[in-house]
Amino acid sequence: MKNVAVILSGCGYLDGAEIRESVLTLLALDSEGAQYKIFAPNKTQYHVVDHLKGDEVTGATRNVLEESARIARGKIEDLVNLNENDFDALVIPGGLGVAKNMCSFLFHGSGASVDEQVVTRIRDFKAAGKPIGAVCIAPALVALSIGDDHPTLTIGNEEGIAGELEKLGAKHEVCATSECVVDESNKVVSTPAYMDDDASLADVFSGISKLVGHVIRLA
Repeated sequence: MKNVAVILSGCGYLDGAEIRESVLTLLALDSEGAQYKIFAPNKTQYHVVDHLKGDEVTGATRNVLEESARIARGKIEDLVNLNENDFDALVIPGGLGVAKNMCSFLFHGSGASVDEQVVTRIRDFKAAGKPIGAVCIAPALVALSIGDDHPTLTIGNEEGIAGELEKLGAKHEVCATSECVVDESNKVVSTPAYMDDDASLADVFSGISKLVGHVIRLA
């Protein structure tokens, strides 16, 4: 039985982890018979967004770990406690929290900074030869962290974002929501998920399920 670490970036697609992608990732892992443990950075998130109106909530603050605990049903640990030696693989669901709370990709593209704990964990898994799964915008985080290894990634068919990933050394491959891209040599698997806002839930689950299946196979 494989043991997989999952890193979340909050709760809610506009300022944290995409809830559907997160839950579908956990469902796919469970369906594969894998064990998993959820982690999140213990830090204040970039900002808070009203998901009904889409506007920033002025003066409000939330903690990434506490918000991620909503999805994890409280069974979550501080990212500082994640040790790659305890796991066979790493999976990171998407959501704008990845590009706001874990790095600054949303604002600075290929010139973005990455949270020190996050980049360290990604590089540790890569150095240990353990597979990494990246959903939605999470491939940007992977490119920022290990772009020098030239991983093949996908964020669907968004040319502008793909270009930023390629500036970091990554190779971009166009991919349908229901599919995933597998980089066998780097052991990196990615899928677009809600990079397409109009994607069906079934297609998102199909892509995530395939991603998880390949991550488990590579582990």
